[in-house]
Amino acid sequence: MNKKATRVRRARKTRAKISELKAVRLTVFRSNLHIYAQIISGCGSRVLAAASTVEQGVRGEAGKGGTVAAAVSVGKTIAERAKAAGIETVAFDRAGFHYHGRVKALAEAAREAGLKF
Repeated sequence: MNKKATRVRRARKTRAKISELKAVRLTVFRSNLHIYAQIISGCGSRVLAAASTVEQGVRGEAGKGGTVAAAVSVGKTIAERAKAAGIETVAFDRAGFHYHGRVKALAEAAREAGLKF
């Protein structure tokens, strides 16, 4: 198996459990250049809030998109947008990425900004 296939296999287990619970989920995707976060409804059909390093507001605040500082900025932004949408609690879906580095920084920043998971 290659790296992408193993990541997708890990993600499938997490998403199956979250879909059983019908929980609102915070999904993270990271590429080499950017990091993206979305809050998806319990049914899985609607994106309730989104933030990424591609956006001008976040890009100006964090500089380059592939850094831990940029991930912290995205974490704070997604938590603020979730609160504005009336969402307090989410399930964290790391999409098969290891809980380390930028993924961990985004999660901890979202928690510090008031999102519970």
